[in-house]
Amino acid sequence: MPQLSLSWLGLGQAAVSPGLLLLLVGASWLLARVLAWSYSFYETCCRLRCFPQPPKRNWFWGHLGLVSPTEQGLRVLNQMVASYPRMFVVWLGPTFPLITLCHPDMIRMITNASAAIALKDMVFYRFLKPWLGDGLLLSAGDKWNSHRRMLTPAFHFNILKPYVKIFNDSANVMHAKWKHLVSEGRTHLDMFEHISLMTLDSLQKCVFSFDSNCQEKPSEYIAAILELSALVAKRHQQIFLHMDFLYYLTPDGQRFRRACRLVHNFTDAVIQERRRTLPLQGVDDFLEAKAKSKTLDFIDILLLTKVGFSGIWIEETERTLITNFRLET
Repeated sequence: MPQLSLSWLGLGQAAVSPGLLLLLVGASWLLARVLAWSYSFYETCCRLRCFPQPPKRNWFWGHLGLVSPTEQGLRVLNQMVASYPRMFVVWLGPTFPLITLCHPDMIRMITNASAAIALKDMVFYRFLKPWLGDGLLLSAGDKWNSHRRMLTPAFHFNILKPYVKIFNDSANVMHAKWKHLVSEGRTHLDMFEHISLMTLDSLQKCVFSFDSNCQEKPSEYIAAILELSALVAKRHQQIFLHMDFLYYLTPDGQRFRRACRLVHNFTDAVIQERRRTLPLQGVDDFLEAKAKSKTLDFIDILLLTKVGFSGIWIEETERTLITNFRLET
C-alpha cells in the first residue's frame, strides 16, 4: 500500500497509509462537530438561565413525562403555571429545552413578531410533516407568505359568516347524541371524543363541502385522523423515537404510515374530483350553485387561485354571497 509522508507537518520521515489518513480526517471532523455542538449547547444554557424551571425528574429525562395527556398531567401543568405565572422552561430529555409563555404580555411579543423572527418549533412540527405536508402550518419564509396570500380570501368575514350555520348544525347533532345517551342511562361522557368528532365534522363540511356523518356512524377517515393525532403526541414523549429511521421500524411508526396513506388518499380523491368538475362547470353555473348554498369552501378558493381565476371568480362569488346573505337576513 502506498505511504504518504508527513514531513510537511514537522513529523520527520514518519509515513501513514491513505486509509489511516482518511480515518484521521474523519475523526477530526467528528471532533470538530462535537466541539461546535457543545459550544452551541453551552450558549443556549447560558441564555436560558434567566428563565425559571420546575424541578426535573432526573438529569437525563429532564421534565419529559411529567405532563402526561391525562387529568393528572393537566393538574401538574396547572401547578407549574401557578408557580411560574409569566414563563418557565422545561427540558425534553437532556438537550431539548422548551420555553412555555403563560402571561399575555409575554405571549404578545411572539404573536406580534414577524414570521421571520418567531421561528416555528421544528422538533415537534417535523413529526407532522409526513401527515400535513409543507403547507401553511409547517412552512416558513417565502413559501408561507405565498400560501397565506392564497388563503386570504377564505378568511374574509363575509365568507366565514355562513359557516356559523354549519357549526350550529354540527353542534346540534352532538347535543342530540348526548340526549340519546342520557335517555339510555349514561351518566358519564368522554367530552374530548364528542367535541373532536363535532369539530372534524364541521371542518369537512367547510373545507371539502363533504358530509361524512362522522358523528353518527364510524368513518375510516376520521379514525385515521384521531390515530395520527394520538401517535404524534405519543412520539413527542419518546425521545429515542425522534429519529425517523428508528420510529418507522416500530409498530407505531408503521401505523402512522398506514394512517397517512388513508388520509392522503381521501383528500386526493376529493381534490381531483373537484379539479375535474370545476373548469367544466363554468362561471355562471358555479356562481349560481354557490349563491344557493351561500358557502365557498377552502377547496374552491385554492383551486380557483391555482388556475388563475381568483381575481374574477372569487370577487364575483363574494359579491353574490354577500348579496344573498343580506337578502336572507
